[in-house]
Amino acid sequence: MSVSRQLAIVTGASSGIGRELAKVCAREGFDLVIAADEPEIEAAAEEIRALGAAVETVLADLSTIEGVDRLVEAANRIGRPVDALLANAGRGLGHGFLDQDFPQARHVIDTNITGTVYLVHRIGNDMRRRNAGRIMIVGSIAGYVPGSFQAVYSGTKAFLDSFSFALREELRGSGITVTCLMPGATQTKFHERAGMLDTGVGAAKKDNAADVARTGFDAMMRGDSDIVSGFKNRLQSAVAQVIPAGFLARQHRKYAEPGSARS
Repeated sequence: MSVSRQLAIVTGASSGIGRELAKVCAREGFDLVIAADEPEIEAAAEEIRALGAAVETVLADLSTIEGVDRLVEAANRIGRPVDALLANAGRGLGHGFLDQDFPQARHVIDTNITGTVYLVHRIGNDMRRRNAGRIMIVGSIAGYVPGSFQAVYSGTKAFLDSFSFALREELRGSGITVTCLMPGATQTKFHERAGMLDTGVGAAKKDNAADVARTGFDAMMRGDSDIVSGFKNRLQSAVAQVIPAGFLARQHRKYAEPGSARS
């Protein structure tokens, strides 16, 4: 890896927004450590290396302390400071909460919250010792809405949105910026993996992952506190903050309940 380039960690980089974030980083002068829990991370690395970046891959389950430690140790072996952490790894799960397999629901919580918070804690402390660094946490506009038939996922994103704002304030004046990227429904493998292809949101047209990634990266580099990608999503997030939660939950049911794509 070239010491003339900055170093970024991108999690969940095997596909979707994470892969696109890693590609933007490569184009903008970052070498990378990319991580995911699936072997497709190697194909992603080859694509990113073609953009001129040096890339280290880590195959690890980032819902676990051990997986996060493996990622941090891989970054430490490079011997260079992490200039940017893009914490994107996440999981979703559809269907009613009581119908879900609880280990799968817990995996969503552990990936989206526990693994993310632990990774930010480890890398964030290294950044604080240098008084420099950029952190992006990928939340969601779903964090503004009680997500019926996505109750666990939406709850985790509400946590991440809130955590990002709070952490940013704690680090104000430290030389470290925290940016929360809040996408809406995006064209990735998310809805397929979450078992939501028969839902209204699963069948609907979605935002382009590359556009979302570019929006988020630019916001991170500006040091913005947060960014909602896409005009429609910005409008939805603004409206969600003034409409009663019970009404929002009923409306969400229309798009996320199994079979809603046919109604």
